[in-house]
Amino acid sequence: GAAKREVARGLDHWSHKGLNNRAENSHLPFRKRERVMQGFRSPGSLQRFISMQSATRNSFSVPARRRSALTTRYHRLEAFEAWKSAANAA
Repeated sequence: GAAKREVARGLDHWSHKGLNNRAENSHLPFRKRERVMQGFRSPGSLQRFISMQSATRNSFSVPARRRSALTTRYHRLEAFEAWKSAANAA
């Protein structure tokens, strides 16, 4: 005990079970998507939803990094304008 404390005096040792679990944390978006898929009864309706959702999600989703409310509103307005122009073109 004392020898370890002497050698690693300046190091912080974190011992929470979830700190180094990068594989599980990177898998979370897939698990969320799988939970959404459970609500669909037929594979066809799921495929139609996913094709539309994947095409539009990047426009409307807020990135993981933090943004101010003003920046988020600005990007959301841009996304809605792009959506309107795409809907009018179709």
